[in-house]
Amino acid sequence: MSGLATPATGPRPRRDSARRERAGWPVPVALLALSLIPLTAGALRLLQLAGGPAVIPADDRFAAFPAPLVVHLVGAAVYVVGGSLQFVPRFRRHHLTWHRRTGRVLAVAGLLVAGSALWMTVFYAPKPGTGELLFCLRLVFSTAMAASLVLGVRAARARDLPAHRAWMIRAYAIGLAAGTQALTEGVGTALFGAGEVRTDLAKGAAWAINLAVAEWAIRRPLRVKTLSRP
Repeated sequence: MSGLATPATGPRPRRDSARRERAGWPVPVALLALSLIPLTAGALRLLQLAGGPAVIPADDRFAAFPAPLVVHLVGAAVYVVGGSLQFVPRFRRHHLTWHRRTGRVLAVAGLLVAGSALWMTVFYAPKPGTGELLFCLRLVFSTAMAASLVLGVRAARARDLPAHRAWMIRAYAIGLAAGTQALTEGVGTALFGAGEVRTDLAKGAAWAINLAVAEWAIRRPLRVKTLSRP
């Protein structure tokens, strides 16, 4: 009987390992799907600035000095796409060197995103249809993103991994708000109509939603799976 038990139980560890490997990937896939609209719009804007076809409406605010916008769009693409892979725990644990090196690049990209966002908020004319509330929100959340990245890097150097994880999740949540804004603006306009204050509130709701989800993820107890021996 012992000879028959081995073939039946032998492949199970490999199947369990493959299942655990697949379990971590829905999160980055969902994050990339959420960022698809702003990433596509950013790519089309860069194509337009490079002299390509005007697939999306031109924005004269960037014509005189497009450099901050280019830094913002390129930095956001690197930060969002590369950062999504950091949310796969098994991949991160098995590739620690990759995690550290990529983390340095992502921290710089995130700071460029936050810094260029602050520059554009202060020096570019406001987008038509938005008001002072959104101006203030952008200042607050751009500063908060930069501060979260700095605190996250400091925590990593101090080997405080829980704090590092928490601050990096918060920074990513703020940076991903452009994707959530595509949803909150659509829902807000459908329910309450268009308007300067309504648009500002809809955009602000995206930051609030993302940070609420981030805090839930930070405080969620980690599940530790134990394997019982037969």
